[in-house]
Amino acid sequence: MNAFDFDSAHPPAVNTSKNAGLRLLIIDDDPKLCRLIGKYLRPLGYEVEAVHTGPKGLRRALEWVPDAVLLDVMLPEMDGFEVLKGIRRESNVPVLMLTGRGEETDRVVGLELGADDYMLKTLSPREMLARLRAVMRRALAPAQAHKTPEAIGELSNGPLRLLPDSRTAALGDQPLQLTALEFDLLSTLLKSTGRVCSREQLLSAIADREHEVFDRSIDVHICALRQKLDDNPKEPNYIRTVRSVGYLMIEH
Repeated sequence: MNAFDFDSAHPPAVNTSKNAGLRLLIIDDDPKLCRLIGKYLRPLGYEVEAVHTGPKGLRRALEWVPDAVLLDVMLPEMDGFEVLKGIRRESNVPVLMLTGRGEETDRVVGLELGADDYMLKTLSPREMLARLRAVMRRALAPAQAHKTPEAIGELSNGPLRLLPDSRTAALGDQPLQLTALEFDLLSTLLKSTGRVCSREQLLSAIADREHEVFDRSIDVHICALRQKLDDNPKEPNYIRTVRSVGYLMIEH
């Protein structure tokens, strides 16, 4: 199958000023695909740059400080998973993984390493754009926080603390390095401490698009959160699985 059918796709009519100055870095070894994505997104106001190897992509992601990264899994010299690890050591920039393969193992690994979303290259350009907008909205939420009339107070549960206004979290004295999606997921659970949150509720709280393809992503992100909280799912201290329903934040 061809990667992203751009032949018949035209960018939707939008107010480009909303996207003006937003930087998108594409790390993919297919120059033609990078050109097509750039041609599709630039009229919408995005500033697009592309690199074609893993090491150069990692270096550029940390130097250029983009607003989002489209990251291919199969890259020369360093694969996409290694690039993602390097990015996550230094940055919480939204990362959307790109792949021509649909294996669940690849999707799970990417999400566990901190990817914000996972896209097959056979998706339509419009869905690619919708997913890109969704992760960027979540990431840009801190910049909009000061515009709200009232700052949201601290959320806490025992030593676990979360500050919605600054979008920071800590466990005791240790800061938690969370992706934008993980932060929203943890915030939702903390707001419902002691009550079960269904998977549908969690998806609605964190997703800006319809969730029809990979609903199991919630379970993967919960797994990543547990690792960062050093929380054993068999004897949980914070996040308890409620079989066939969802998850519950245990009250301290």
